[in-house]
Amino acid sequence: MRELHTLDEVSEVCKLLDRIWQVDSANPMMLPELLMVLAHAGGYVAGTYEGDRLTGACVALLATDGLHSHIAGVDVRSRGREVGHALKVHQRAWCLDRGISRISWTFDPLVGRNAFFNLAKLGAVPGEYLVDFYGRLTDAFNAGDHTDRLLVRWDLTAPRVALACEGIPQPADDAAAPGEEGVAIALEVGADGRPVLGSTDADVVVVRVPRDIEALRRSDPAAVLAWRLAVREVLGGLMGEGRVVRGFGRLGGYVVDRRRDGG
Repeated sequence: MRELHTLDEVSEVCKLLDRIWQVDSANPMMLPELLMVLAHAGGYVAGTYEGDRLTGACVALLATDGLHSHIAGVDVRSRGREVGHALKVHQRAWCLDRGISRISWTFDPLVGRNAFFNLAKLGAVPGEYLVDFYGRLTDAFNAGDHTDRLLVRWDLTAPRVALACEGIPQPADDAAAPGEEGVAIALEVGADGRPVLGSTDADVVVVRVPRDIEALRRSDPAAVLAWRLAVREVLGGLMGEGRVVRGFGRLGGYVVDRRRDGG
């Protein structure tokens, strides 16, 4: 795992990202010349290797409140081997060495495995719901869908983040039962896989998402749109009111506090 600086190295990063997102050569995810500029100007361009094979990469740029991590990806052959976690731990150490205490990035709130990774395995905290942030994209994962995103902030010196980087996940408790005192399920997965709206009138609100949105995109695109709009309405609406997302649970739900941010 190391920082990347040469044109050959960053060109391999671009090829890896294009393979992961399955885009054509006319619409690349990143350009080598841009990565060269970012690396030379003090940004973060890093990769993980197995022998001479690039297995993962992450690109980030300096922002007003720290570092913004723009894109990260792991080769399909290396998934399930904690490569993504290792990249984020490396990125955290890189920032702390430079006196940077916060990293931000965005992810698709419908992708439950990414939500668990970002909020439970890393200890990041959502700060803003962004509607159709990138507009319409053409890669294999986003084509035909709205690009709603959660903006998360990773406070690098927080105790929960230190524990997460040591390999101790911080999942929220989303095992709410219907009618449980002080807890409401605002969005649930129905028997047909479609979203079922519930109540938000509780101290703690659980917002569930599908277990495998990627499979649903292949089998039922109309259901994906229903989920997109439902999560935007419920999770986006709660965050817009200033409610605090406590985390993401093992059962596939965001856990939202009734208290408002700072309250």
